Amino acid sequence: MIDINNGIIKLVRSLASKKHRDDEGLFVAEGTKCVRDTWNAFNCRWLIATRSWYEQLGTAEHYDKIVITPKSQMARMSQFDTPSDVIAVYETPERTFTPDEVRSRLSIVLDNIQDPGNLGTIMRLADWYGITNIFASPTTVDVYNHKVVQATMGAIARVKVHYCDLEELIGEFNDLPVYGTFLDGENIYNKELAPKGFVIFGNEGRGISDKVSKLATHRLLIPAAPHKGAGSESLNVGIAAAITISEIMRNRLK
Repeated sequence: MIDINNGIIKLVRSLASKKHRDDEGLFVAEGTKCVRDTWNAFNCRWLIATRSWYEQLGTAEHYDKIVITPKSQMARMSQFDTPSDVIAVYETPERTFTPDEVRSRLSIVLDNIQDPGNLGTIMRLADWYGITNIFASPTTVDVYNHKVVQATMGAIARVKVHYCDLEELIGEFNDLPVYGTFLDGENIYNKELAPKGFVIFGNEGRGISDKVSKLATHRLLIPAAPHKGAGSESLNVGIAAAITISEIMRNRLK
């Protein structure tokens, strides 16, 4: 059992910043459910908790990592408006993939996704459908942002996000199909979709960038139902991802 001190408090607070997360090689998961969902997936540096939390929910495997602290200090370290009773400080893992993984499965590609909730939703979707690799542009929101970690609902323990140059990545696997959704695409419900390759989703406001859209070998359209009135201009990227991946998986199961 470790005593709380100002050095730990200062470090945990600093992990709200991507720069400090990168420099320290650490990130946080906050709240009982989030900690439970991620505990077995990452190496824990500290498990910071109130005494009441530890007495009710602590186990022997927590003992060497536990840092007991009063609720007032939890409030200083929490990255949420309402602090929880437990924060896990994890070591950032090294995420790798093999060419065989990419060639034999479907991978998601994210081009400049900015909203933490959208990234978390897409990771949950990937986890549901057994997709283990997401490739993201360097401008996409950091997967270890605390809001993303929370929004994944534990999917971060199983889905790997790799930040890379998307043109170089897809160029290395130029024999694979590359799907993307566009307003001038072909009706997704009329297409035969392969169960492997890449499926691209773009920025919330601007969609897929011009340079990445050129990589798409199959331009798909999610059609709106005929209706009167203006209707919505577009779908939320998380919803578009759910429809697209669901249709790819339906094709695989046929």
